[in-house]
Amino acid sequence: MKRILILEDIAEARNWLETIVLEIYPQAEVVTASRVAVARTLALQPIDLALIDLGLPDGSGLEVLRILRRSNPAAIKVVTTVMGDDASIVSALAAGADGYLLKESKTSMLVQQLQQLGHGIPAISPAIARRIMQHFRLTGPVTTIEDRLTARETEVLSLIASGLRNAEVAHVMSIAESTVAGYIKVVYRKLGISSRAEAAWHATQLGLRSGGPVED
Repeated sequence: MKRILILEDIAEARNWLETIVLEIYPQAEVVTASRVAVARTLALQPIDLALIDLGLPDGSGLEVLRILRRSNPAAIKVVTTVMGDDASIVSALAAGADGYLLKESKTSMLVQQLQQLGHGIPAISPAIARRIMQHFRLTGPVTTIEDRLTARETEVLSLIASGLRNAEVAHVMSIAESTVAGYIKVVYRKLGISSRAEAAWHATQLGLRSGGPVED
């Protein structure tokens, strides 16, 4: 690991994580951020390993995970957080996380988990692994985005990703503007996103048209 990013707003935790990664990778350059705004810029630079907290004062680490997935596809992205609920875990994995570690774990456990990365073994806290298994036993097989969106929802996604406003989408689809707003709300919920910029990215991944300016 040549360059490591740590996104953590609590100084003590940030220093603790930095000490751990330097113990494992003493030659690495470690860059840190306490805000999503700073991490956005750092995530566009070459990164080999990223330790990402989820709850930050100015946003969510999920945004940084998505940026890293696009700008540094080979980077190993590990969530380091206190949040171990199903929603946080699934959202992080959907955003591109390669591992999920709870900060309540002992230092020796985190060292062991992060050392395993060098052998291609994901860094996942045992408690999180159990929750993932339980979650998918209860919810059934994983579905793709195409499976989750209906034809009309996919059409709305395509149109808003092309830069059309709600009123313009309503005109194209011959439906009420309030209906468009309802579709958008459902699409955002199903994809786990909150902006048209993210919608445009998902539309591109699905091969849908995405051209004009994207506005939130």
